[in-house]
Amino acid sequence: MVSGGMACVKYLLFLFNLIFAITGIVFMSVGAIILVMYQGYSNFVDNWFFAAPVLMIVVGIIVFLVSFFGCCGAVKENHCMIITFSVLLLLIFALELGAGISGYMMRGEVGTMLQRRMNATMPEYSTNMEVRHSWNIVQHDLICCGMRGPEDWADNGFSSNSLPDTCCPEITSPNSCTTNSVGFYHEGCIDKMKFAIEHNGVIIGGVVIGIALIQLIGVIFACCLARSIRREYETVETTAH
Repeated sequence: MVSGGMACVKYLLFLFNLIFAITGIVFMSVGAIILVMYQGYSNFVDNWFFAAPVLMIVVGIIVFLVSFFGCCGAVKENHCMIITFSVLLLLIFALELGAGISGYMMRGEVGTMLQRRMNATMPEYSTNMEVRHSWNIVQHDLICCGMRGPEDWADNGFSSNSLPDTCCPEITSPNSCTTNSVGFYHEGCIDKMKFAIEHNGVIIGGVVIGIALIQLIGVIFACCLARSIRREYETVETTAH
């Protein structure tokens, strides 16, 4: 039975693990939301882009399970379980750090990726229903038109002044959106989509770094508690002899 200040560490560790369990759920939820949110944009991003939310879901599940070891170890004062918790938490921290560094290094690829994908899909708007659906989602959600602007559609199967219906906020009938329509969108989609992806990436990165720092504090508490428990065992064994 730990005593003194270590008793406080024990309960703090238990509290930290409850927080870890919640952050695991948050990780899973955010990863799932990102997957659903960007599913409509799948024609504009490479497969590696979806690795980040999948990794968040996996990390969330691992964090949730690892928090179980920490809670049980803290309550039962089990040295082995607390050490296992510390090692697993350090591995998760390394995984999060690696994912964060990779994400930061790959953020420069977003603009190039979007330009390549958008250039490739615009000519398919009239013939490929999946591509049309993706473009309609992007133009409607981001309030934009074309890659660089509405004029892009003139080079991709549309007459000189006609535009996809999603380039106009309001249309009186199907296929009635033109450059003469009131309030048609003048801004291109690539810059808006690039900003949205990078902005969301910064927010997610900040959250991950914050949670990772909390995890490091948890590891310190766990090591202190494990050391205290080890000393208690050694004291009891010495007394017994």
